[in-house]
Amino acid sequence: MSTVRTVLGDVDPARLGVCDSHDHLFLASPRLPGQELDDPVAAEAELRAFAAAGGRALVQWTPYGMGRGGARLAGLSRTTGVHLVAATGLHQDVHYDPAVLRGLSGAGVLARLFTEELTIGLREEGGEPAGVRAGLIKVAGGFHGLDGHARDVMVAAAEAHHATGAPIAVHHELGTGAPDVLDLLCGTLGVPAERVLLGHLNRFPDLRLHRQVAESGAFLALDGPSRANHATDHHLFDTLAALVEAGHAGRLLLGGDTTTRAARGAPGLPFLVGGLAARITREFGAELTERLLVANPARAFAADWA
Repeated sequence: MSTVRTVLGDVDPARLGVCDSHDHLFLASPRLPGQELDDPVAAEAELRAFAAAGGRALVQWTPYGMGRGGARLAGLSRTTGVHLVAATGLHQDVHYDPAVLRGLSGAGVLARLFTEELTIGLREEGGEPAGVRAGLIKVAGGFHGLDGHARDVMVAAAEAHHATGAPIAVHHELGTGAPDVLDLLCGTLGVPAERVLLGHLNRFPDLRLHRQVAESGAFLALDGPSRANHATDHHLFDTLAALVEAGHAGRLLLGGDTTTRAARGAPGLPFLVGGLAARITREFGAELTERLLVANPARAFAADWA
């Protein structure tokens, strides 16, 4: 039976509930100095506010080596009652100390790491196990293309997918490069398109391209509205309307993508399942809201785990 792998164990997809399909409770990157999400008290407060607004599940796309707080996730899930899904994988090379990447060189090394974190448990940056398993693989493309690092990580992610069944979530820089990603992951490496989640596509408002990649069968994650006045927010409803009209309502996911301290509470995690969901219901009806926040995530994150 397909299940969603949370930090507290595998759960029936029907129990996932209202889901933020792409967010971060913990994250640190040299590209965001001084904006680290590393405060467990603040993370708990945000998660409680999310639950109070109706949120029942959150998928953290923070991969290996970026301060994902693996040892804290199980406690937060128990305390708040929110299902949490953790990620293995690797981001773009600019988000890491070169020494970290030297210790992970080669697709074979990465594939073993990803597979172990999905089946045994997260390995924190210091080498100690976190006691929880990942439920998806996070990878990343570059701006309008894939460099050598991205290709190595995606080769490893595909191998880990074939070994476990895990979904693969993809960061697209400024929303670009989705066709290249699909060509590699699905065309060359044999990952079924329905196991791929394409993130940030609303940041590149090319509606024709969105329809083309949706036709592949991949999920499209429209994310970012947790940030105050994000530059792409005004594209979100036009993107939704175009994709729903084209018959792709069943392939769409929503996520807040909180990546900085400044984004917390402004408007933060509750906005997705509160204010934004209410507006989607007014614009499109309650059925679409339920698909975006409940039915689609239940399918996207469930796997027949090997």
